[in-house]
Amino acid sequence: MEDSPAAPDAGDATLRLNQLETELEAALARAEQQRDAQLRLAAELDNLRRRTQREIETERRAALERCVAEFLPVKDGLELGLSASHGSSDAAPVVDGLQATLRLFGAALERLGVEELDPTGTSFDPELHEAVAVRAAAGVPEGQVIGVLQRGYRVAGRIIRPARVVVSRAPLPPEPEPNQGELAVENPPDAPT
Repeated sequence: MEDSPAAPDAGDATLRLNQLETELEAALARAEQQRDAQLRLAAELDNLRRRTQREIETERRAALERCVAEFLPVKDGLELGLSASHGSSDAAPVVDGLQATLRLFGAALERLGVEELDPTGTSFDPELHEAVAVRAAAGVPEGQVIGVLQRGYRVAGRIIRPARVVVSRAPLPPEPEPNQGELAVENPPDAPT
């Protein structure tokens, strides 16, 4: 009679083993699905990275093309001005050509969103200006921009080049004059000559 209790235990063990095998197969299937999902995500990420890089390169080329297209009329104007000056002793056509070219250049910069900074008469701002000289200026407050050596430029709120400026400082105090009671002696009488 002792053999009969062992039989149900063997059946329970077989049942438990089958159950564990089923759970293992399900876990392996889930792991395979997760691995497939991970590989798909990695491939999608790689494709996105490559597509983004291509789009960036395309936009960079397009921006360069727009920029070059804006400056070609400026080059044409300079060439036209030079050709007009050949064989002419009169400088007026050259000056006119340079002025027209400068206008073209300014318009091209404007279309590209470039803002010119001309700070004459404003307070010095180290964020926008580079002080290259300081001069005393009567009647002008200290720290005022009194001259622009090179204009600055800003694009989309960012400074491309600060304006190079001359800044005012307070005038120096006058040198004291000798008192009227004191005589300035160049050569005292007992000095050797």
